[in-house]
Amino acid sequence: MSDPTSPIVVGVDGSPEADAALRFALSEATLRGRPLRIVCAWEPPTSAYMGEAFAATPDVFLAAEQHADDVLATCLAALPEHDVAVEAVAAEGRPETGLVEHASDPGRPLVGMRGRGMANSLLLGAVSPNG
Repeated sequence: MSDPTSPIVVGVDGSPEADAALRFALSEATLRGRPLRIVCAWEPPTSAYMGEAFAATPDVFLAAEQHADDVLATCLAALPEHDVAVEAVAAEGRPETGLVEHASDPGRPLVGMRGRGMANSLLLGAVSPNG
């Protein structure tokens, strides 16, 4: 059984779908009297790993983290008035890793639907372990 004081965790990426998930998570946190943890995962673009000839500068990593911070700030600013304790986390790494690491109850499944196409999304969420 999960801890009744553990936060409701939601992943965001700035998309309309993530905004809807955030609104749902806030209403769940309000309904259950639990805090809300908003996680935005970030990682440098693939081009950062292209080899020494195209080695990324530290700015690439800073820009990726800043983007996550900007997404979180936008999410926090858009939240309606509420009485829920909210924590915003920019997590380095892939979204599925960041969500699992910051989930307060890792026994509960994390699911998503974005980025796989209709058939695969029905079978496997975007933040499943096999994502």
